[in-house]
Amino acid sequence: MKAKKYHIQNSPFIVPTNDGKIIKEYFGLATDGNKDISIAHMVAPPGWSEPFQTPEFDEFTFIIKGKKQFIIEDETIVLEAGQSIKINKNTRIQYSNPFTEPCEYLAICTPAFSIESVNREEQ
Repeated sequence: MKAKKYHIQNSPFIVPTNDGKIIKEYFGLATDGNKDISIAHMVAPPGWSEPFQTPEFDEFTFIIKGKKQFIIEDETIVLEAGQSIKINKNTRIQYSNPFTEPCEYLAICTPAFSIESVNREEQ
């Protein structure tokens, strides 16, 4: 029998959160053990924010709906639907949605996201 050369992911890992953010990892450490890349679909509710962090991975973000704020080192950037950004590893960043509408986006991390390598600061 021939091995399949593809994998359709219908069962993402739902990351438990306590801040109203929805995180569904489709590929990555939590879902299929992939250490090289993680791909997640996220929805950040209005008013959501995370502490500053300095990840040990590159992160690519594509905004599907709404707006998302990035504080990168000392610069504040706002992206809207249809825009994307790559943030290099070892860059201090804070992600937030200080706006009135939810923000839906895709996040791709290389190597894959892990809680050990995100390096979140204490709030």
